[in-house]
Amino acid sequence: MSNSQFKTVTIAGGTGTLGYAIAEAFLNDGSYIVKILRRKPENENEKAKLLASKGAEIVYADYSQHDDLVKALKGTDVIVSALNFDPKGAGFYDAQAPLLAAAKDASVKRFIPSEFGGKFKPGAHPLIDDKIKLGQEVEKSGLEYTYIYIGLFQEYFGWLGFDIKNKKATFLADDGSKLFPTTSLSDIGKYTVETLKLPEARNAHIYVAGALLTLNEYVELFEKATGSKWEVVVDKDVRNRFQNNIEPVPSFLDNFKAMIVQEGEIGELDNDKFSFTPRPVTEVIEELVKQAS
Repeated sequence: MSNSQFKTVTIAGGTGTLGYAIAEAFLNDGSYIVKILRRKPENENEKAKLLASKGAEIVYADYSQHDDLVKALKGTDVIVSALNFDPKGAGFYDAQAPLLAAAKDASVKRFIPSEFGGKFKPGAHPLIDDKIKLGQEVEKSGLEYTYIYIGLFQEYFGWLGFDIKNKKATFLADDGSKLFPTTSLSDIGKYTVETLKLPEARNAHIYVAGALLTLNEYVELFEKATGSKWEVVVDKDVRNRFQNNIEPVPSFLDNFKAMIVQEGEIGELDNDKFSFTPRPVTEVIEELVKQAS
């Protein structure tokens, strides 16, 4: 499937953190008609307004109504799913399965599922198993597909345990010596756009990273950016305590963070297949430090 056969791209979840970055990248590229699929009921959303002002078409659908979703997706060549799981509701499978079913009936050509993280083995975590279940359905659907693995969003270092205000890093399940891929949101958008122009990305798993460093090396970059020595706390027993209900029992979220660090697999990077050099992680770190000050 050549790039010329892809004209219209619909982004599900395009007003979320990840989806917005992907939508901006497609709009900046200028090669595609860009649609943002939002859930009904229609409501005011600043990011949707911004994307519309840049040329995106905002379309609405009731995800619980198959025919409504099919109607919204008619004319779409590529669906990019940036849908997240709902901690109180639908997981990655339930959030995306209606979209996939509608894509088949709307004659969509390619489906890019909401991977955009690390690569993990089955059984690593229920959320990962949910993604794998969806992936199996994608591959059986007859649609083309591309999985894009990027590691951690660099803008989410704080979420992972890098506390800029207190100059403290908390490592869960690792002493900081394991390589850990990270990528900026803007580059994730660019990589996603370019997969449509990359023959090798058809029915493929693509591994990219803006930086591939150890957690200790990331700490050194934060120390340089803040001009201060950081405290590092290591808790290697998070997953064991969570799985065996040992006090103090970690939260579901901390167990997930530990899994990301401990269980992540690093495939051979495909960076050299793309036309651009990713943004230096030092730039993102400097921005995060400024935001925290």
